[in-house]
Amino acid sequence: MDNLKNGDNVLIIWKNDSQGNITSLIEDVKKVIQSDTVVLENSDMITEGSREHSSFDVVLSNWLPPHSVSHSDKLLAIIIKLLKPNGKLILKDLNKLTSTLKLNGFVNVTELENNRYVAEKPKFEVGSKSSLKLNGKATVWKLDSTVEEAWASTNNDDIIDENELLDENDLKKPDKEALSVCATTGKRKACVDCTCGLAEELRGETKETPKSSCGSCYLGDAFRCATCPYLGMPAFKPGEKVMLDLKADI
Repeated sequence: MDNLKNGDNVLIIWKNDSQGNITSLIEDVKKVIQSDTVVLENSDMITEGSREHSSFDVVLSNWLPPHSVSHSDKLLAIIIKLLKPNGKLILKDLNKLTSTLKLNGFVNVTELENNRYVAEKPKFEVGSKSSLKLNGKATVWKLDSTVEEAWASTNNDDIIDENELLDENDLKKPDKEALSVCATTGKRKACVDCTCGLAEELRGETKETPKSSCGSCYLGDAFRCATCPYLGMPAFKPGEKVMLDLKADI
């Protein structure tokens, strides 16, 4: 009850199998808020139209044993609409709900002892819109409130043309010389014992005979890479010159 304060409009969500004294809970809440504005709703019966949206400062859910209220995405979507901006949801649940609460639009989610959680509705109202300027153009973004609505939304009116996000530098073709880099170091400088062909390329030479870059080609297929030019050929002695028919199927 620490998160309740004088003057709060409070909604209590409970279930018929509650073993605690619901009347006693209501009286305890009234004493803290110094008001009679306490509303009771059954978790199995509550709907979006049960109460006016944005009308409660606090929703107290599943406070009585056996704490059997299921805080599904559907129920949380209803609760966040009934809360005022910055309103608080205080609940008990044996399940881990931190991620679920965040995914349903709640912020400042805190897990307390005895399976209690406190979460807040954001400062903005559900369904509100905000104008953002991208490349000098105003674009309207709708703030969807719940996981269910985000998945169900099929409104594509505000989709941005991806081509507008590209500038002149993005459209330039890469320099061919800049693509010639060492396969080992990633730099445009050949190693002293270059075997990947960069040295020949930088000298303007054509590499006629394939050479090993790993040094294991002569051992046989079991030690060769998937792209080895000697794949399928028998093993040979180290240093032995092996000629390949580059036009044949290997």
